[in-house]
Amino acid sequence: MKEVKVMSLPEFWFLVITILFVGFFVLEGFDFGVGMIARFLGKDDTEKRVYINTIGPFWDANEVWLITAGGAMFAAFPHWYATMFSGFYIPLVFMLLALIVRGVSFEFRGKVENPKWKHTWDWALTIGSFLPPILWGVVLANFMTGMPIDENKEMVGGFLQFLHPFALLGGVMLLMLFLVHGLQFISIRTEGELNDRAKAFSRKVAPVALILFLAFIVVGYFVSDVFTYHGQTFMTIPILAFIALYWGLSSKAQAGERTRFALTTVSIILLTGSIFLGMFPRIMISSISDAYSLTVENASSGPYTLKIMSYFSIALSPFVLGYQAWSYYIFRKRLKKEDELEY
Repeated sequence: MKEVKVMSLPEFWFLVITILFVGFFVLEGFDFGVGMIARFLGKDDTEKRVYINTIGPFWDANEVWLITAGGAMFAAFPHWYATMFSGFYIPLVFMLLALIVRGVSFEFRGKVENPKWKHTWDWALTIGSFLPPILWGVVLANFMTGMPIDENKEMVGGFLQFLHPFALLGGVMLLMLFLVHGLQFISIRTEGELNDRAKAFSRKVAPVALILFLAFIVVGYFVSDVFTYHGQTFMTIPILAFIALYWGLSSKAQAGERTRFALTTVSIILLTGSIFLGMFPRIMISSISDAYSLTVENASSGPYTLKIMSYFSIALSPFVLGYQAWSYYIFRKRLKKEDELEY
């Protein structure tokens, strides 16, 4: 009889962190996309407000997924947290500043009825939404190619070495992926002319997003072993991610608005999941030596810490997930210019 392998606690927490990052990229992905395009799609202040209000009830809750992922990483894999946050210190600081500016822009934009004031915060929202996807794309690409991690689990070298061509491709690809994801979200949250304008712009940028997405998978196949570490059949996952994105963005597909949004969601889930699971059991790959790579075993906390974390997460997760699902259900109504707008 074949022995069934039980998942260890470090493996369980790696899976949890993977799910948290996947959730963050899916939810904050459309969030970023709407934020970066709202000022360009809206012809006047009211239209910009409608676009911004499509994500108004959700953006702060979406960021909780990143905070939770960082907290879980800190507690479950302190070596992973220390190596990543010290090695990527500069991009993560810029990412944090962008998120702060972005969050403030939501709250401050509508406080003063002055065109210059709103113009300033519109730009703050745009820049704050542009930067994080680019920086996350750079970080993910470096996860795939590996980083110069030495025998002390420390990254050596400067930030500029992380800006190689594949990393820059990753940054631009994620930016465009989140942009089209955001446009699909706008299409299910607006109606009339605002809806038509978002869909028209999505059709214009879709070819660029698809080409970059496919290029990222093809180049990633040659510069990294993440898509093939568990065998060549694992490549079907990123390929399925591309097919889902193609079907979601293709103007010839007869899919409805919600289906198109679901398909871009699936593509983000499959791509992000394939990167994290493709690294397993490694969690950070050393480009110096495989022996220096961080794994779920050599970077994890002790069994007692992981056990306590598991009890709390299993007890609290249903409430957190239930609350977020409820908020999406409550604010499912499409917005129009005549509605009372908060932001």
